[in-house]
Amino acid sequence: MAANAIIDELRDRIAHLEGSIAQHKATLPFGVAEIDGRLPGGGLAYGAIHEFAGGGSGVVDGAAAAAFAAGIAARTKGKVVWCLARSDLFAPALAQVGLHPDRVIYVEALKEEFVLESCEEALRFGGLGAVVAELVRLPMTASRRLQLAAEGSGTIGLIVRRWRRQTEAADFGNPTASTTRWRISVLPSEPLPVPGIGRARWLAELIRVKAGESSEFIVGACDASGRLNLSADASDRSDQAEQSFSTG
Repeated sequence: MAANAIIDELRDRIAHLEGSIAQHKATLPFGVAEIDGRLPGGGLAYGAIHEFAGGGSGVVDGAAAAAFAAGIAARTKGKVVWCLARSDLFAPALAQVGLHPDRVIYVEALKEEFVLESCEEALRFGGLGAVVAELVRLPMTASRRLQLAAEGSGTIGLIVRRWRRQTEAADFGNPTASTTRWRISVLPSEPLPVPGIGRARWLAELIRVKAGESSEFIVGACDASGRLNLSADASDRSDQAEQSFSTG
């Protein structure tokens, strides 16, 4: 009986490891061929952390980066833990990009250090759709801890970098253990054949990806299911990008 119990335990451990390995290899595609084709495995890797920041230090670009990450979280299955130190997150805006309030567990911390701790704990917990953390700084040591926690559970981690002042934005240039790093800038909305406001558009820059090359895309903002679309009017990409950075 003792031998059988040991064998059963070993089988359970092997099954758990095999399941974790399979989950780690899984990816979450955007559903846009031009973007997924630039990402190893055809999407954002599970069991990894990914960074997002606004193209400028302003609130508008920062909100676009948060909405971009929320759209990704919306396309996962299960609860989403959102860790933050500021109480200015607008839940209806998350719902507009597909992340319904019923799915989100908010963890408000007094200090950014506690945001990191909460994010790591949530990533280690497993069984979640995604874990999101709003951070100003992400030191290499801290990012490695988050990456290891994500690898252990197979959960996708989304780090939204938020700046309080212009000088803090320089920290985004420092290396981290993130699998991908994105910069999101607001562009003029899509033109309409009649007067009105078209779908919001973003310049999504993939500025770092492991085992891949950097790219940039003009996309229509996330819809009610968290999905992007590649803007049909991309011929003026460089002019729009220049305008965005000059006003960001």
